[in-house]
Amino acid sequence: MRIAELEQRTGVSRHTLRYYEKQGLLREVDRRGNNYRDYPEPAVERVAMVRQLKGLGFSLKEIREVLDALRDDRIDCARGAALMAEKREAVERRLAELSEVRDLLAREQRKLEESAARSRGT
Repeated sequence: MRIAELEQRTGVSRHTLRYYEKQGLLREVDRRGNNYRDYPEPAVERVAMVRQLKGLGFSLKEIREVLDALRDDRIDCARGAALMAEKREAVERRLAELSEVRDLLAREQRKLEESAARSRGT
């Protein structure tokens, strides 16, 4: 499939797809005689996987390592589990930070609402 179709099916821009190819995330790309890229059907799933892993906080380098391991059928389960644990801990830290921000915003909102109520009452 051509890049326009892959873009449409994945929701990822052409620029980003070309970048993924340059970074080694999409290796199974052939060139036609007219030099157009020809993406195989599995590229749709690869792009979806890249987006999911990025969403989980994986770097492009880490994603490339995962994809390379899948391509070579050499998944190191212990390394994968350690990487997932590391990412999970980062998510937990981020959730704690966001919880603190939420609580701060709620306190400030209450103060402002109380101040507004006092101002109306005067």
